[in-house]
Amino acid sequence: MERAGRVISRTKLAAGAVCLEELVCAGWPAAVGKKIAVHTRAIGLARGCLRVEVEDAVWQRQLSVLKRQILTRLAEVVGISVVRDVEFRVAPRRRLPQRAEEPRKERDEADQIQDPVLRAIYLRQRRRRSA
Repeated sequence: MERAGRVISRTKLAAGAVCLEELVCAGWPAAVGKKIAVHTRAIGLARGCLRVEVEDAVWQRQLSVLKRQILTRLAEVVGISVVRDVEFRVAPRRRLPQRAEEPRKERDEADQIQDPVLRAIYLRQRRRRSA
């Protein structure tokens, strides 16, 4: 696999078109692999510390153990060693998609009339007055 830094340097982009933070965040899935990338998301880089959201505390502990290997692999993928530390944060739970509630029927006062003949008379009179 070719380093991301080399690929970007060969392209004819203007200086500063791609910032280091975007480069590191884009290189995160390649550095950690598909299985880990599914459960994590690089969210930003500040003062050499890459912040990564993880699904839960179990992932946080497991990746903390692998921190040195991840840093080495990240430097290989990006092409420069910008990241000095990785901070794993447990991401807040996201709400799952929910079904829309059925629209409430407006309560019609005619529904309170139990006798069907009287209800029909009432509805007919109401239509005449509104016309």
